[in-house]
Amino acid sequence: MTASLPPSPLPGGTRLTLFDLPLDVVTLPQALDLLGEWMFRAPRAPHTVVTLNPEFIVQSRTQPEFVAAMQSADLVTADGVGTVWAARQLCGQEVPRAPGYDLVRGLMERHGPELRVFFLGAKPGVAERAAQNAARDFGVQVAGVHHGYFDPSEDGRVADLVGASGAHLVLTAMGAGRQETFNQYWRQVLGAPVLIGCGGVIDVLAGTADLAPAWTRRLGVEFLWRVGLDRKRWNRVPRLAGFVRLVQAEKRRR
Repeated sequence: MTASLPPSPLPGGTRLTLFDLPLDVVTLPQALDLLGEWMFRAPRAPHTVVTLNPEFIVQSRTQPEFVAAMQSADLVTADGVGTVWAARQLCGQEVPRAPGYDLVRGLMERHGPELRVFFLGAKPGVAERAAQNAARDFGVQVAGVHHGYFDPSEDGRVADLVGASGAHLVLTAMGAGRQETFNQYWRQVLGAPVLIGCGGVIDVLAGTADLAPAWTRRLGVEFLWRVGLDRKRWNRVPRLAGFVRLVQAEKRRR
């Protein structure tokens, strides 16, 4: 059953529905403009951001809480080329990509020293390294750091820690589903104007994971590049195959 989704956050913008999930037709510059406005608006109000990729869609089919978190998100961008393809196939709409890494880097480049960032996620020690690199490269203020390896019983403690930091931007990197539901459930406690579930972005900022080459990102095939070099990602291939079958089945049904 399709939930009633909030409208597009952009004036006159378009919000699609893809497998009961929202997807905003928004370019990267438009998304950065909107997030920048949210971050420094008074009074402060929390906004959750989801960067939708095919794995999220497949995973959400068996995780109602993940679905609810994405349906309640204030902004949902197309992260992967698979999402763009699905929107074309099922909605007849061309959707620009605004991937998580590009959003995070773009906000840091634009706002630099005026931006307070909380780095939440990854293995112990990685968030600290990412914060140090971001402060050095972009001049951002580090509002705080915390690893992502804590039990759900500690969620309230961590949310309080983030809420007390005064961050404008929280980068939550705890894996698909976990990071989005955490951001949505605790959004009022977290308090930051922009909460982004950003997956491996903290690892990339820390230098513990490689960013795909620019040409693969331009063509939207960075996942294929990563899978080819990282055997740990090979178990994700069946999910993508399942996503293709899911889209094809939905297209036939329609």
